[in-house]
Amino acid sequence: MEKLLIDAITAMEEEDTLRITGEMLEGGTEPMRILELCREAMERIGEGFEAQEYFLPDLIMAGEIVKQINEMVKPELAKGPEIERIGKVVIGTVAGDIHDLGKDIVVFMLDINGFEVHDLGVDVPANTFVGKVKEVAPEVVGLSGFLTLAFDAMKDTVEAIEEAGLRDKVKIMIGGGAIDEQVLGYVKADAYGKDAMEGVELARQWVGGE
Repeated sequence: MEKLLIDAITAMEEEDTLRITGEMLEGGTEPMRILELCREAMERIGEGFEAQEYFLPDLIMAGEIVKQINEMVKPELAKGPEIERIGKVVIGTVAGDIHDLGKDIVVFMLDINGFEVHDLGVDVPANTFVGKVKEVAPEVVGLSGFLTLAFDAMKDTVEAIEEAGLRDKVKIMIGGGAIDEQVLGYVKADAYGKDAMEGVELARQWVGGE
């Protein structure tokens, strides 16, 4: 079933994906395992996009499918004990980029791991990040971007947070697409997450949750 789910997601077979997800939940598969399989499928799609095997409409479609899976899984996760909030995160896809596949998974994983998450959406201007940081005083800011043009927007956002006198009050992580150490240095963020769980681990370390 696990392979069937990954294959259905990567093939953009919406009906099959939702049917398989339902059957797995009914069969007792842990909700977190289903989310992990979604992450694996998204990684494959991301690699395919880089290799020009998938295109932007495919990314959007895959993102919508994963959102629906998230909605199916949430009630199962909610049956567990109430999650104690351990910190706040402001996150969004930076200006000029509408990619939200990875971001939405990170948002969901942060939420179920105890964070109060403020998701600003996509194509978010630097001043919007600054305003939200002032409003909710998060410990962590997450900047997402899939396209290479997002690197400049990430850099601009970090600079705007610094100019607002808030840089020493938050830790900033970046993620999505071809993020590496070189991009991290260019943007001047604190760290980058290769996937959703790494992003969660970074956030937990920064708020003292480890």
